[in-house]
Amino acid sequence: MKSLTVGGATIDTIAIIASDRIERMSMLNADSSFLLLKEGSKTEAAEVSTHTGGGAVNSAVGMARLGLDVSALVKLGKDQRAETVLARLLSEGISTRWAVRDGRAPTGASVMVSSHDHNAAVFTFRGANTLLESPDLKPEAFAVDLVHVASLSNESAERFPEIIEKASAAGAMITANPGPRQLASRGRAFEDCLGKIDILSINRSEAEVMLPSLISRFGEGGPKIEGPDLPRLAGRGLTGGGFHMTLRAFMAAVGSLGPDYVLVTDGLDGAYVGTSEGILFGPALKVHVAGTAGAGDAFTSTFATFIALGSKPEHALHAATVNAASVVSYVDTQTGLLPRTEVEKRVAAHASELPVQRWEFAALKPRRSATR
Repeated sequence: MKSLTVGGATIDTIAIIASDRIERMSMLNADSSFLLLKEGSKTEAAEVSTHTGGGAVNSAVGMARLGLDVSALVKLGKDQRAETVLARLLSEGISTRWAVRDGRAPTGASVMVSSHDHNAAVFTFRGANTLLESPDLKPEAFAVDLVHVASLSNESAERFPEIIEKASAAGAMITANPGPRQLASRGRAFEDCLGKIDILSINRSEAEVMLPSLISRFGEGGPKIEGPDLPRLAGRGLTGGGFHMTLRAFMAAVGSLGPDYVLVTDGLDGAYVGTSEGILFGPALKVHVAGTAGAGDAFTSTFATFIALGSKPEHALHAATVNAASVVSYVDTQTGLLPRTEVEKRVAAHASELPVQRWEFAALKPRRSATR
């Protein structure tokens, strides 16, 4: 099976700081914490390492290790960072035929500061990732079975409708994992493409960015999920822009716009899959967390790969959970990505730890039709 990933490529520098070397401030009434760096002083690091990253590269490596024939469509500078990215892709057996070099900006880079719970603070330089243009989107690049569109940066996000159109015209299964900036600044253009997207994958904060636009079309609130000991997001729903929407209403609204599967991940609190029949919930696998970067890419690319290969959504959910858990066991975004045989082995070994809960969509409809 052939696949194409489209999106960002970066060189990641990761600094691991012992908890007693850096102060953390947590908010009492929000899910936010802040790492505090003392101005004008050096902070001793336990380790500083450099890796390749970026949504398209992480997803390409994940799919390649799962056995797909993968190509990556990324925009790189004409610099040593680009050479490092290309070498990494080739070492994983990923085609670089569609990787484009552009001298107007350096290859993207990021610096991650990881401490305490290892949910790293990230400084991002987007660089050439912002320069994707129509001539870069060769129609023959999309002649594959599966197209995964990772987060697109700034001006490159303008190409999203064109990317989806080319993938759809080629008859590919399409999966998308947009970032919050893309959803916030180009939300309606993104929603207009949902009818051609098979799998949409977002995290909780990205789902909340979508709320104002969805509520203007479908209404606020919605039917709740009932039951004892509900997972956090199932019980409380989504809140964003001063609005609230139950998870049931959110899944129904987004699903009505086109995707067969709507994935909403909630970090260590598990993940949800919306289908035409209802919502599936799978808990996160408990592992030692060394770094959370790349977990979303691993989850999305694994779920999409297993669905494309014919797996049931429950099995794809388990596979994605296991692979994401492996990724967070390492500080970087790719070392933990597993081959398919190992994913299957771990799914079987941890079956008792990954019970799937289901909630039906009985008589669930948006409050009003999705009119423009």
